[in-house]
Amino acid sequence: MERYPTAWTREEKSAFRAETLRITDAATRIRYLVILHTAEGHSQSEIADMLACSIKTVSRVQQRFREHGPEGLLDRRGDNGTTKVTYDYILALMEAVRGSPRDYGYPRPTWTQELLIKVMEERKGIRVHPSTMSRLLRRLGIRRGMPKPTVGCPWSSRARKRRLGLIRRMIETLPPDQAAVWEDEIDIHLNPKIGPDYMLPGQQKTVLTPGKNVKNYVAGAMDASTDHLIWVDALRKSGALFIKLLEKLSRYYTDRSIIHVILDNYVIHSSRAVREVVAGYHGRIVLHFLPPYCPDDNRIERCTWRELHANVTRNHCCRTISELMHEVRDYLTARNRRAAARRRHAA
Repeated sequence: MERYPTAWTREEKSAFRAETLRITDAATRIRYLVILHTAEGHSQSEIADMLACSIKTVSRVQQRFREHGPEGLLDRRGDNGTTKVTYDYILALMEAVRGSPRDYGYPRPTWTQELLIKVMEERKGIRVHPSTMSRLLRRLGIRRGMPKPTVGCPWSSRARKRRLGLIRRMIETLPPDQAAVWEDEIDIHLNPKIGPDYMLPGQQKTVLTPGKNVKNYVAGAMDASTDHLIWVDALRKSGALFIKLLEKLSRYYTDRSIIHVILDNYVIHSSRAVREVVAGYHGRIVLHFLPPYCPDDNRIERCTWRELHANVTRNHCCRTISELMHEVRDYLTARNRRAAARRRHAA
């Protein structure tokens, strides 16, 4: 195959095609395919379209083959010497990203690629190109994300783990005649929550907001065993909303002697009216309070409310609160149907 591809015989093309099929490296195979398509008489623009690459790339590969033959198609980065990005460099980079620039003496609270390069040079004595840092971050799955605001739990780690352990054991050893539910409330805002969405290049989608916000509130209780959700809604987030949910729980679990309600420390859960209502059930409803400021430990937050926001309230286009609440109720009803279908499938 010393001649240029356009002058190859049919046997030479077949031999080169067979050699191309044996190549496992994607980039090298692209270069071989450029030459194969060239041998078949395609133009540079046609080859670029077929291989989803630029005409400049096609021209460069053809030039390399013209000058060096098949050896010009091989990856020449093997002669670059020892790579700068070592295993120790990657570990140090991940440690840096896990923290903040302030941990390394810089006043800036967030990372940039340039600052990462500078800090890593100070720590490891290795300076990489910005494009190398960009590829490395992408390869490690490190991305720019939205931090989650949290409030530190005032309890000690030991006390927090002890309370969570008691709740977990209560659920695992629950007798058949008792029920346990995860309880929480969610605010439904007419002004939509703004969140990420796929967009075309150069496009920025807009979300029309009504301006004046209106709120409704939903209180829900998710069964710890079946994931079935029981919910009520109201115009105000008060003890009356929680009491309304407790009454619905009592009617739903008619065959259960005790209903364990796992909930956070929001003030409406411990008001005088709520305490009186709970006492009126004579031990049939028992409240189990989670450690303060630990929303991630309330399963309904992760499994229901987060999905409700993602599927209904985020970037919504409802013009009235009644329209939005209709969509909320439809989603929660469909969610219960899916949970029931999963249970039947598992059985």
